[in-house]
This record gives sequence, C-alpha cells and structure tokens, in this order.
Amino acid sequence: MTTAPIRLGISRCLLGEEVRFDGGHKHDPFLTDTLGRYIEWVPVCPEVEAGLGVPREAMRLVGNPQHPRLMTIGSQHDHTQALEAMIEGRLDALRILSLSGFIFKRGSPSCGTERVRVYTSQGMPSHSGAGIFAKAFRDTFPLVPTEEEGRLCDPSLRENFIERVFCYHRLQDLLQNGLTSQSLIRFHTIHKYLLLSHSPQHYNTMGRLVSQAEQYRLKALTTKYSDLFMKTLAVKTSVRKHVNVLHHMVGHFKNRLQTEEKSELLGVIDDYHRGLTPLIVPLTLINHYVRVFDVEYIRDQVYLNPHPKELMLRNHV
Repeated sequence: MTTAPIRLGISRCLLGEEVRFDGGHKHDPFLTDTLGRYIEWVPVCPEVEAGLGVPREAMRLVGNPQHPRLMTIGSQHDHTQALEAMIEGRLDALRILSLSGFIFKRGSPSCGTERVRVYTSQGMPSHSGAGIFAKAFRDTFPLVPTEEEGRLCDPSLRENFIERVFCYHRLQDLLQNGLTSQSLIRFHTIHKYLLLSHSPQHYNTMGRLVSQAEQYRLKALTTKYSDLFMKTLAVKTSVRKHVNVLHHMVGHFKNRLQTEEKSELLGVIDDYHRGLTPLIVPLTLINHYVRVFDVEYIRDQVYLNPHPKELMLRNHV
C-alpha cells in the first residue's frame, strides 16, 4: 500500500494555465479530468518562473545541441542565464517533494524531452535536442519516469508511463520505510509477474541481486536494485510476454478448475494472443479464480492491478 500522495510534476500549460509565449495554454483533459483524480500535480513553467512574462517573444534553442542557448527569435536576446538560475533552485525544491513522475510539454525549448529543434546562429535547424529544464530534470532525477504529453496519446506508451509512475511510487515507499532484506524480498516477490511481462532477462538479474542482498552495503543495494527495477519497467511489454505470464499464473490453480472452466480460461488467453480481445479480459477471469480459490501468491501480485482500473489502461487491443 502506498502512503504518501503520488506527486507528478507537469508543465503548467497542460493544466490549462495561460502561461505560453502567446498567452495561451495546451490543456489536456485526460491529465486533468482522468489521471488527475489519482495524483497530486506540481505545476512548473520554467520560462515564467525565470521571470519571462506572458505573453513573451517566441524563443528557440541555438548553438551546441548538448549545451544550447535559449534565444528570442526576433531580438536575439539570450535568456539562458535567467533560466539556468531558476533551474538550480527549482530542482532543489522538487527534490523535497519526492516526485513520482513528470509530464513535459512536447517541443518546448525549456520542457521538451527530445526532438526539440536546435538552430545555428544563422537561424537554420541543425540538430534536435532537449529543452533546457527537461534535460536538467532528467539528469538530476534519472530514475523518475518522464514523458511528453503528445506521446501519451499512444495507448501502450500511456500505459507504460503510468505503470512506471505507480511502481516508482511503491519503490519510494519501500525505501522511505527503511529497506531491509526481508522487505526487499517481499517487494520483489509481489512484482514478479509484472517484471517478467517486461523482461525475463532483467528479472533473472534482479533475482540474483536479491538472493545476494546480504553481501551488499545498504546504500549500494538500494542504488543497484532501484536502477534495475526502473530499467526493467522501461522495457516494452509485448503480447507474447503477457501470454507467457498469464499461463504461468494459471498454472497455480488450473488443476482446481473444471474442464469447461479451464477451456474457457485458456480460450480467452488465446483470443488475447490473437488480438481479438484486450488484456483486461483474461486478467478479469484470472482475478475471479484467484479470489475463488484464494491463491495468496497470485492474489498479491501487482501485475493484476498495477494501477487503478478506472484508468482503463489495459482495455485497448
């Protein structure tokens, strides 16, 4: 169970705040009306917080893609120093809030996470990079899940990001409550099938680490496990990997099923495998039998309920 609120940083314009250079916003109803019921937003607009007004002259990144300057397009005024001064203090404040994720505005010279155009001093696009604030955030908090709002329109990317947010929050709770060998084993165990649905290879590596936990100093163990945990969840799932996990779970109670029940369950898993039904269909039936037979090992698996069902993240084919 999570204890602290799930806090996500977000570009303020995505909440409908009129802070963009043209005085407008980029309100995203899914974020405010759906996801917003389960998380606490921490709004950030780097440009406004750096003292740049609303409206303001349009800006772009110029120069070295690794260390670009933030320049106004018309007057060629350099606002890099003001932005960097704001970033230093803002990141310290965000560290205290223990964010579980951040949603950035796509394409922004301050907030875009990738494919942000970087121009030459002559005004020609030469490379793509990342917004100055977004890059600083990701460098400072490498484990925190981040995403751009535009990519969240893709159902699989949306599910992966929100899954990582909830998993990272559980990891934060684990560490804040005081990591022990026993609590790590418990945490790793209940995430078994979720991790397997992403990468069996990573899961095996993590298993070896957990079995050797007593050989590590606590800080080193925490760092190594946390890094592996989040890297595993970042690996894309697939229908094949989900089917493998579903069959593993069914193995815990299939001998208790009547012939017709077993046939129905295997049938809906096959329908999912063939792209005829979404993942939620076999999972609903498995959840039913887990409750009926009170299969404790499966009942506690995060894989069955990694995020609120109301978000309907597993309802797409």
